[in-house]
Amino acid sequence: MKITILTICPEQFNDFLNTPLISRNSEKGLLEIEICDIRDYAPGSFRKVDDSPYGGGAGMIMRCQPVLDALADKRTADSYVIVLSPQGRRYDQKEAHRLSQMKHLIFICGHYEGMDARIYDHVDELISIGDYILCGGEMPAMIITESVMRLVDGSMKKESVLEESFEEDLLEYPQYTRPADYKGQKVPEVLLSGDHEAIRKWRHEEAVKLTEKMRPDLLEKKRRKNVQTVKQNKTGAQ
Repeated sequence: MKITILTICPEQFNDFLNTPLISRNSEKGLLEIEICDIRDYAPGSFRKVDDSPYGGGAGMIMRCQPVLDALADKRTADSYVIVLSPQGRRYDQKEAHRLSQMKHLIFICGHYEGMDARIYDHVDELISIGDYILCGGEMPAMIITESVMRLVDGSMKKESVLEESFEEDLLEYPQYTRPADYKGQKVPEVLLSGDHEAIRKWRHEEAVKLTEKMRPDLLEKKRRKNVQTVKQNKTGAQ
């Protein structure tokens, strides 16, 4: 997989590129990350990428010319282009699975008060990582890159990916490690039993309990899916 990030803050990615998951998969040839400085496509000695909005208003707006020239230079037939914006579709684990199947992702990181709306006519979709505002799209680009990279075949053990929060609309079950007894706080006996079926059952039950407590909306989503599946099966059998 190749990921190209268009940004006016390329230095923000220096440490990110050296994190274990990203650097390891880059060395293995599973991932190619390209950081593209949008300022390189801005004319003049000042490489100006922003301007005041037509019609007035607070703040500055990213100009379309530098962004679209950078995009045209990096885009290929395999590219899927995403603007990171609070106006976009809410990002979740399902979206991470979808994007992990792409050959080449291009992320455009917004900044200032927003971007010239003409930029949106040249992209495939807008994505938001949540209902809050950041100064730019650089952090969302890192978050999505890491979440997607974890799902690429060969990146991690499949067992590690399958038994995580949000897979199957459940939060992950509680985990423990040594010591078995820490100042009176003991690891559940079933985890020390060696009975794999009992452990599997306990983990599922605990995942349901934790989800019900912390994210009941996920259980409701799971229930609706199950009802829909039953209806589809009945229709197909008729």
